[in-house]
Amino acid sequence: MNPTKPIVAPASDKTNAARRESLTITDNRTGRQYEVPVQHDTIRAIDLRQIKVNEDDFGMMTYDPAYTNTASCISRITFIDGDKGILRYRGYPIEELAEKSTYLETAYLILHGELPTNAQLEDWTYHVTHHTFIHESIKKFLDGFHYDAHPMGMIISAVAALSTFYPDAKNIFDEDSRRKQTWRLIGKMPTLAAFTYRHSLGMPYAYPDNELSYPGNFLNMLFRTTELKYRPNPTLERALDVLFILHADHEQNCSTSAMRGVGSSHVDPYSAIAAATAALYGPLHGGANEAVLRMLLEIGSVNRVPDYIKQVKSGEQKLMGFGHCVYKNYDPRAKIVKHIAYEVFDVMGRNPLIDIALECERIALEDDYFVKRKLYPNVDFYTGLIYQSMGFPMTMFPVLFAIPRTSGWIAQWQEMLLDPEQKIARPRQIYLGSDERSYIPMDHRG
Repeated sequence: MNPTKPIVAPASDKTNAARRESLTITDNRTGRQYEVPVQHDTIRAIDLRQIKVNEDDFGMMTYDPAYTNTASCISRITFIDGDKGILRYRGYPIEELAEKSTYLETAYLILHGELPTNAQLEDWTYHVTHHTFIHESIKKFLDGFHYDAHPMGMIISAVAALSTFYPDAKNIFDEDSRRKQTWRLIGKMPTLAAFTYRHSLGMPYAYPDNELSYPGNFLNMLFRTTELKYRPNPTLERALDVLFILHADHEQNCSTSAMRGVGSSHVDPYSAIAAATAALYGPLHGGANEAVLRMLLEIGSVNRVPDYIKQVKSGEQKLMGFGHCVYKNYDPRAKIVKHIAYEVFDVMGRNPLIDIALECERIALEDDYFVKRKLYPNVDFYTGLIYQSMGFPMTMFPVLFAIPRTSGWIAQWQEMLLDPEQKIARPRQIYLGSDERSYIPMDHRG
């Protein structure tokens, strides 16, 4: 599906346009033919229901495990061309946004569809930054977790708990209510994330400083100790801002699908965000950069890279951070992250694992085994190195993903709510279990 290239029939051949913009399907079981309309290079699955062997049939369905070739929605937020390595938010290339924008401006763009004016950005920034504080009872809630609780488990629980503090969030079709929950969620996610980090270290919580930027305030809540006024390092502050931009949205991935699926029941956004965050928790999604770091630690030295690559090719190991279910080219985000890594290293010192990563990339990009399979570095390949250099433990990596993705989740959720075609998510199944059978009493069972 390519919404940027609408199908237009030549003016000289309008009489045959209807025939061209359809599929003719022949059911070899019955010999019947069916004409199914085509729009945006897709057909509606429900149109296949007319294909039946007899009138008692349910009708034809499609079988698509993991929905890898099923479009569940029409969206105008994020465009990806995996073959060409293109990522755009609302039409703007990710490269331009990473270079020229800020996370809060990009979040506004994703949510509202257009870049803000100066007045709009000031108003947006004010409301987000003045919703950074959390209820003191949430602190008590976090204190109930064990000292070694995983930060993602804590933040999933804490976000869900926020729904009990804001009962007005249930008014999901009230525009003012949705706007207020948006400010709250984007403002409070960094606070919750920082508090989970401080809890894991046994340190007192550091409160938000609304005079700082969005990423600067997050660094303040993470790392402030005895200073009266925390001053974030500008390089680290900008690096975090760019990383947040790169992770703000990524089309219909696992966590976004969870946000839309749970949200389709018309639950409050906090509960839906908790579900999306839980989906992000998995090592195949938000935990992928942690897996990359563990792999680099396992390799241990540049000299061992060739042997590890051989094990990958023989199926004994996996090359984490390479390949993507969407990108069949170099992930455009990975190029930007690689550049940011060196800027962070200039401040924090060179991460010795970078040499192992670069050697893995060099060998893989020259090896036909990986080139033929279109396995290129993705965004996770270098982000873990950056986060480790900035002082984050590996358990915090998916949390750092959840903070910026919140704006994308809310945008996708709101788009789903306002789409008149959307209903509660209810996939079909192909039942291959037992036919009807009678209950067997216990003393008659073999």
